Amino acid sequence: QVQLVESGGGSVQAGGSLRLSCASYGYSSTIVCMGWFRQLPGKPREGVAVIDNYGRTRYADSVKGRITISKENVKNTLYLQMNSLKSEDTAMYYCAADYGALPCGEPGSFRYRGQGTQVTVSS
Repeated sequence: QVQLVESGGGSVQAGGSLRLSCASYGYSSTIVCMGWFRQLPGKPREGVAVIDNYGRTRYADSVKGRITISKENVKNTLYLQMNSLKSEDTAMYYCAADYGALPCGEPGSFRYRGQGTQVTVSS
């Protein structure tokens, strides 16, 4: 069983930066995709970024150029560096992981996800 624990959320003014972290426990070598999705209450999940076990990345159009996903395999940790934050980036951010065939699907549908960390951007 894979457990994911997010940290690094908080409140920031528009234009600011945050770095989210996701620590993996019970990490399985069969995990091939990791990613982040976000969600507002009553709204559908929105995929933010994905990285596969080859280091290939994919981003939502709304965050391209502002957000970077990366991972540190030695520490079993996934990161999301968010710069130039906007009020519309406000949401609960979830780390997610999945096994199976590549290419990676949408992170909102991955088999494993954490409890989330809140990001609030004020204008």
